[in-house]
Amino acid sequence: MADCVGGAERPPDRINAVFNKSSPSLLSAPEDDLPEVAVAGRSNAGKSSVLNQITGNKSLARTSKTPGRTRLINFFDTDIGGRIVDLPGYGYAKAAKTLQREWQRHLEDYLSARRNLVAVVLVMDIRHPFEPFDTQMVAWARAAQMPMRVLLNKADKLRHGARINALRAARRVVPEELITVQLFSAQTGLGRQELIDALTAWLTPMQDATAE
Repeated sequence: MADCVGGAERPPDRINAVFNKSSPSLLSAPEDDLPEVAVAGRSNAGKSSVLNQITGNKSLARTSKTPGRTRLINFFDTDIGGRIVDLPGYGYAKAAKTLQREWQRHLEDYLSARRNLVAVVLVMDIRHPFEPFDTQMVAWARAAQMPMRVLLNKADKLRHGARINALRAARRVVPEELITVQLFSAQTGLGRQELIDALTAWLTPMQDATAE
């Protein structure tokens, strides 16, 4: 598995990734200077399916019929030198309030204190965008001047015209250059290459700089 990381040539249509570790909190996160892009989203937004789609590995990020089952911060090393970090899904209604607060605390700790973090991918359900958690994440990115890419996932659930209208509406909510918005479908692969290109741009330059 290690053969696909550490600068090996990757196919242009996917990011090869291997599991590094799971951490209940920032205290046990990997100790290095690899750049990281965090993937966040509500528990029913399809975050795990997005990760599986861009890596071409259906079992990389486990999916479950019970949203929010993954409660750990999961670190994946990639073949472009950086790391993708799967943050715990947030907001599953059946989770105890104390557990939801614990998830939120770990999210806040990672986002505010992780020096490796270079960008965030925020996954939303295109049919229900900018729920309270999403709005909080966007506000944080603005305040922190952190690059963010918003994925309007499950775009396959809407007709073409409705997709375009949703995209235009979302871009009006976040008009700044630092926060970009795109359509995505983890089921059909819509927007896949666009996201891979963005991840590559974020993760590769820092690798080159540290190698000099």
